[in-house]
Amino acid sequence: MAETVHAVLRPWCERLYEEKSAQLILYGRALGLSHYEAEDVLQETFITLLKLANIPLEPDHYVVRAYRNRAYNYHRSVWRRLAREFECKRWFEPAEDVSPQERAAMRGLERLPVAQREIIVLRIWHGFTFLEIGTLLGISPNTAAGRYRYGIQKLQNLLKDPHYEFVESLGEPIATLETPAAWPET
Repeated sequence: MAETVHAVLRPWCERLYEEKSAQLILYGRALGLSHYEAEDVLQETFITLLKLANIPLEPDHYVVRAYRNRAYNYHRSVWRRLAREFECKRWFEPAEDVSPQERAAMRGLERLPVAQREIIVLRIWHGFTFLEIGTLLGISPNTAAGRYRYGIQKLQNLLKDPHYEFVESLGEPIATLETPAAWPET
């Protein structure tokens, strides 16, 4: 049954794509998307159209409305992502009552590769197991454990390094390290 529905919808979607794709990309540009973002939204729109059980009554209007909705959803998701990134940056800004050791650890965490930092945060602050982290990130539990181990090892070495000092700058201690390039990437 599903094969029959898709067989009927595919020619409809193909025709609509051929007729409207360039116009929809232009429309996406008018809505403030870059060319590549407009293409991504176009693809998402047609993937959704292929999943419809019935052909809409006015396909030309439907596809424009669907594209517009997806474009606005894309904009909202970009703003949400930027807000999350800003919040993450704030997370690394220490509170006023943070001890020098906590501040050093946070600065060290900032210096880790994203893959290691992500797993450390998921493991320590979220309490996830390596199996759960592996499932979430699409990697093996052993890879998650390895990245965690390497990240923790880097933090420990960093905090033991005599060249890792606190420097007073603008009234706030800032952790510095003379040779961050010496860390191996994992």
